[in-house]
Amino acid sequence: MKLLMMDTLLDIEIGNENKLVDLSTLNIKNCVGCFGCWVKTPGKCVIRDDATSVYPLIAKSNEVIYVSHVRYGSYDTIMKTMLERAIPIQQAFIRIHNGETHHVQRDVKKKKATIIAYGEIDKEEKEIFSELVKRNAHNMLFDSVKIVFTTKEELLKTVEQEVAKWQN
Repeated sequence: MKLLMMDTLLDIEIGNENKLVDLSTLNIKNCVGCFGCWVKTPGKCVIRDDATSVYPLIAKSNEVIYVSHVRYGSYDTIMKTMLERAIPIQQAFIRIHNGETHHVQRDVKKKKATIIAYGEIDKEEKEIFSELVKRNAHNMLFDSVKIVFTTKEELLKTVEQEVAKWQN
């Protein structure tokens, strides 16, 4: 399965076999750090909101495109909140990966990831965001990751170009 997850509404076709999640239309609360998803209800968040239908899609996807506005060198609020709420797809246990400690994944497919970052992003923000994505890639089980920087005006065209690559 391929997943397009975005923080803004875009009028785009992705094909019936793929999934599209527009985070801007969902009710996703902040993680409260209770670790209930690891100890009380393993693999399931104790907060009952729309995030519980999204993180299983993240786990099952073998290709993802995440579309996020960049704010202060990071994902914007709604994308960051969703990615933080996806911790039920990880276990509390730790593994060594490339000499670093990372969480063991809970039935998560390895992914080819494309991160489309948009906004008025200066050089320093691009560097900070690139490093963040690189570090997150280890915990998100990305086999490969590509970052595409674009403007709000070019966003739809950029997303369409990346989704078109799913057909190849």
